[in-house]
Amino acid sequence: MPYADIHTRSITERDAFWMEQAQAIDWVQPPSKALFDDHAPLYEWFVDGQVNTCYNALDRHVQAGRGDQVAVIHDSPVTDTRAKITYAEMRERVAKLAGALAAQGVGMGDRVVIYMPMVPEALVAMLACARIGAIHSVVFGGFASAELAKRIDDAKPCAIIAASCGIEPGRVVHYKPLLDGAIDMAAHKPDFCVIFQRPQERAALIPGRDHDWEAFQADAAPADCVPVPGNHPAYILYTSGTTGQPKGVVRATAGHLVALAWTMKNLYNVHPGEVFWTASDVGWVVGHSYICYGPLIHGATTIVFEGKPVGTPDAGTFWRVIEDYGVTSFFTAPTAFRAIKREDPKGELVREYDLSSLRALFMAGERADPDTIHWAQDKLGVPVIDHWWQTETGWAIAGNPMGLEPLPVKVGSPSVPMPGYDVQILDEAGHPLPAGELGAIAIRLPLPPGTLPTLWNAEARFRKSYLEHFPGYYETGDAGYLDEDGYVYIMARTDDVINVAGHRLSTGGMEEVLASHPDVGECAVIGVADPLKGQLPLGLLCLNKGVERDPAEVVAECVKLVRDRIGPVAAFRHAAVVDRLPKTRSGKILRATMVKIADGETPPVPATIDDPAILDEIAAALEPLGFAKGR
Repeated sequence: MPYADIHTRSITERDAFWMEQAQAIDWVQPPSKALFDDHAPLYEWFVDGQVNTCYNALDRHVQAGRGDQVAVIHDSPVTDTRAKITYAEMRERVAKLAGALAAQGVGMGDRVVIYMPMVPEALVAMLACARIGAIHSVVFGGFASAELAKRIDDAKPCAIIAASCGIEPGRVVHYKPLLDGAIDMAAHKPDFCVIFQRPQERAALIPGRDHDWEAFQADAAPADCVPVPGNHPAYILYTSGTTGQPKGVVRATAGHLVALAWTMKNLYNVHPGEVFWTASDVGWVVGHSYICYGPLIHGATTIVFEGKPVGTPDAGTFWRVIEDYGVTSFFTAPTAFRAIKREDPKGELVREYDLSSLRALFMAGERADPDTIHWAQDKLGVPVIDHWWQTETGWAIAGNPMGLEPLPVKVGSPSVPMPGYDVQILDEAGHPLPAGELGAIAIRLPLPPGTLPTLWNAEARFRKSYLEHFPGYYETGDAGYLDEDGYVYIMARTDDVINVAGHRLSTGGMEEVLASHPDVGECAVIGVADPLKGQLPLGLLCLNKGVERDPAEVVAECVKLVRDRIGPVAAFRHAAVVDRLPKTRSGKILRATMVKIADGETPPVPATIDDPAILDEIAAALEPLGFAKGR
């Protein structure tokens, strides 16, 4: 069946379509139907089914005779260690930790905060919670105490599982003091903590509260899988909110299982037993869906990689991992490839490795600019698939179904809506716009399985944040358009569409032009206040390694490029060359923060920023252009 027909059926025959997809997972009690709409516009899926995530991720594969297959590979260039763990070994480890937690009274519906680096024990902790029906909330390892405290107070965990430290290139990140500080700050106190002691740093434990990871489990009886209702929360994952108070995205168990199972085969074209690598972190939604749960549910091998795209030890580390483990499908963020491209613009390191196992590269997390996609296609010789999703959705809103019917790639588009997503482009009044017109991207309700049913203990905030602006729709917060073939184009966050003298312009479109300059490795365009035109675009450019030209020449050429390709209407006259851009730890560029700096404000340092010192560097680069005044 052509993909267009499959997508249409997923919208017009929702119940029948998703009940068919639900056959890919093992149920304790199958659901009577797929969609439960009793509380619309709040929708739920497979509510009356009974299921267990851990059973689907581990036990069923062991029982099917595949216990000796490798489930998890740990590759850590920062500690120079590698390990392989089979499905049978993972089940044993998870059941043991789950039994130890249960012996301490942790059970169905209790929350457990997990604060760990990229080690297999992070996956063990997540799956152990799922095994006994506890709700985990993974917080990115190394998050500041104040941010961790906010999440502790919101989730109110009975336990926290953490590591003694994380390892970054050239430094040890001391997790335990950050955890202790967070617990001191938080009004809610956990009953106990479990600390995984890493050999690089052993942390001091607080008697009566803290337990050593090994000793905690020593005498525990392995726990069996506990069936949970289909709408039971598998986890809470916090995403930044505009008020500074993080939003706890809830993921319901059954829909999560069904959606991820569909994507592994049909979107990523991965077969059980193959190696699927997602170069992200378990602290982000990508790590939840495609480092931990998706590959294991599908019976594939997943890689837990503790390193960076450059510097551990060089810009060839990704290619080394692909060669070493025979990776068939690889998923990472465009920002990682931009870093590699900037360090090795000619792709010389790519040629040193055998990448013949690789069938496709998938990108998500930031807009994948065409220049980066072309570079990756040229150097790797495989399809490069951009796809678009959010923490809230848990899996792709738009993508290219490589395991079903690969569609023509249109560079600059994440392709077409995935099953269950009825994507529309709306004007400010909520009216649908014709093909090619820029507007707000919204999804007609209901959202498909696997997406958020609500926010943790914040239904009113959920409605206000996502459902109120466009009644009957989920508001994505992204701006873009659909072309005549139904392909989606994501041009910017809604806040990044700037208004220049009455013309609505996409900063993403300008970034595409700037990125095409041969000397530009990475860039960002922001809208700054202007008394005459309302807003003006301002470009920030990072040059490729080895470029020694006068930065003023590159800026002049970039200004001309934008004028030639977009036209004088863009009013693009200002750009600065900078060494680096401020980003979150997941690689997203902090455009809103740079806007405040350019407009002369001193914004609060974002909790998720990779390195706060970059903000002063940006201000210093903008001052000669007449921006960042009064800071």
